[in-house]
Amino acid sequence: MSKLPDLEAWAVFAKVAETGSFAKAAADLSISQSTVSKAITRIEGRLRVTLFHRTSRKMSLTASGEASLDRAARILSEGEAVEAEVTEQSKSLRGTIRVTAPMSFGVTHLGPALPLFMDRHPEVTLDLSFSDAMTDVVEQGFDVALRISALPDSSLLARRLCTVRILLVGAPAYFERHGYPTHPRDLVAHRALRYTHVRGGEAWRFHHHKQGDFAQVVPAALQVNNAEALMPALRAGLGLAMQPEFLAWEDLRTGRIQAVLEDWAPPAIALHIVTSPGRARPARVQALIAFLVQHFADAPWAIDPERNEATGDGSQ
Repeated sequence: MSKLPDLEAWAVFAKVAETGSFAKAAADLSISQSTVSKAITRIEGRLRVTLFHRTSRKMSLTASGEASLDRAARILSEGEAVEAEVTEQSKSLRGTIRVTAPMSFGVTHLGPALPLFMDRHPEVTLDLSFSDAMTDVVEQGFDVALRISALPDSSLLARRLCTVRILLVGAPAYFERHGYPTHPRDLVAHRALRYTHVRGGEAWRFHHHKQGDFAQVVPAALQVNNAEALMPALRAGLGLAMQPEFLAWEDLRTGRIQAVLEDWAPPAIALHIVTSPGRARPARVQALIAFLVQHFADAPWAIDPERNEATGDGSQ
């Protein structure tokens, strides 16, 4: 198996040939003169050729050096060009940002928020992927992930934006036919519209500030892997659902659905921005994060993590 070419040494060779001395090349490249000398020695030893004629007064290229110079100069030039381009992109709002988010949240809230960001930054390209499955941010190469959950311990960097309340809701017509539950144990006689990507199994879990924790399995009339798909059946009075407030708040405001067992709170979750550790964020990614932080701070269903209270009009 052949070795990888010593691209660094070839770039050093090109700089020595350009400047005419080891000392000037070292100064231009901001490295030591001994590093320059070792790079040239490496190539000459590897290829068993001499690249420079060296005397006490001057240095000139050998025939092998002359034959190698054009390609070596291109290596140096391409390396300088790619570093300049990447540096420019990291500092300017230009380039692609890959974003992943849960399906319902992405469609109903993230997607509608982004035209304003796109208008402000026309040279940024957004590549969105919506899925309720847990995406591997590092392996799949995403710059930013939005996650709505109680995050497990992770090496990923997470910024908590706001609390997302989970509410037990149903349509007035459903309660007219089946009555209002007054305790989670009453739910055994009700019908569940279930979102399947919930941790903790099939039981609906609640906490009461005086009575503690309670879990109840509710017979399911419908199970889906996307919470937004529950809304038509919920509005039609076909069952109860545990819905995040970002999906339910407008229907709650208009009275199309109602929240019940409000003293028995399901475990709260939160909206997080998640990024990979250990890499510098380009300016475009920093700008998107700052935009999303501001945008979702003003959402009518958002609960500020610092003040622990709802923000915006129409909050509950």
